[in-house]
Amino acid sequence: MTRLVRPTILALSTAASTRAFSAMSPVIDSHLHVWATADEAASRFPYAGADQVPPPQLQNAASPSELLAKMAEAGVDGALIVQPINHKFDHSSTRTDLKGCCCMTPASPRTVERLEELVLAGFVGVRFNPYLWPEGELMSDECGLAVYKRCAELKVPVGVMCFKGLNLHIDDIETLIAKSPDTPLILDHLGFCSLNEAAGDKAFEQLLSLARHPNVYVKVSALFRNVGEVDSFPYEKVKEKRFGPLLKAYGASRLMVGSDFPFVLETEGGYKGAIHTVQSWIPAGSDRDALMGGTAEKLFGKWVA
Repeated sequence: MTRLVRPTILALSTAASTRAFSAMSPVIDSHLHVWATADEAASRFPYAGADQVPPPQLQNAASPSELLAKMAEAGVDGALIVQPINHKFDHSSTRTDLKGCCCMTPASPRTVERLEELVLAGFVGVRFNPYLWPEGELMSDECGLAVYKRCAELKVPVGVMCFKGLNLHIDDIETLIAKSPDTPLILDHLGFCSLNEAAGDKAFEQLLSLARHPNVYVKVSALFRNVGEVDSFPYEKVKEKRFGPLLKAYGASRLMVGSDFPFVLETEGGYKGAIHTVQSWIPAGSDRDALMGGTAEKLFGKWVA
């Protein structure tokens, strides 16, 4: 893996000087993506295929320098880079100085071994994308379950992306939890429980029911992906119908803020608005500190300036 230079103290101190949060509590963006620019893809870090080239308007907007600039503006101290689909299982371009979450390679005889290699290289999380599994196979089948159990032993959280809806994967997720209850499991993007669909409300009830498992966590991220056609920035309905019930069911110690950079750049409020909106939903104190960074550091370790 190519390990890039750690972000400068100047970049992080700039973030600290502009933050609107508690001076002693770090702000961690738990979900974002960084990918190669057009030039980098052509010379060093190719995309996974012609169908994985980023949208033209974002292709050069997801560089580490662009990210650090947005983090500084919003007062964000650290970030978890989730391996983007654009590079699939090639992690050579992912910088782990900001902390990285790798993408599991399903249906490979070396899957567990590859997981161990990536953890040794500095990755602190694993993403399960059920849409990358071979057709007809489940995350809880032999290969996925082996990785999931090994993650418990390595104390590496597993994030699950239910892009087409939690209801499609709830049984698979329950099986994973039952077979390895010590593995920390994180649901991305509020579980993809859209506000404007009956299926979204049903899925949200399923998300709330998962709170009975103490090792399940939820990212309060990509708010714009959950609004349907009934809400918009600053996401008051998401706050009322999704965040409030989640806070009651899970507690702030199992919730964490995330932006979904760079896609959030195309939404009203942009990166800074997304971070500050979630911050505004909870009074200053220990619960806000957990939501804005404490939960992420509990799961992924401390970020070092």
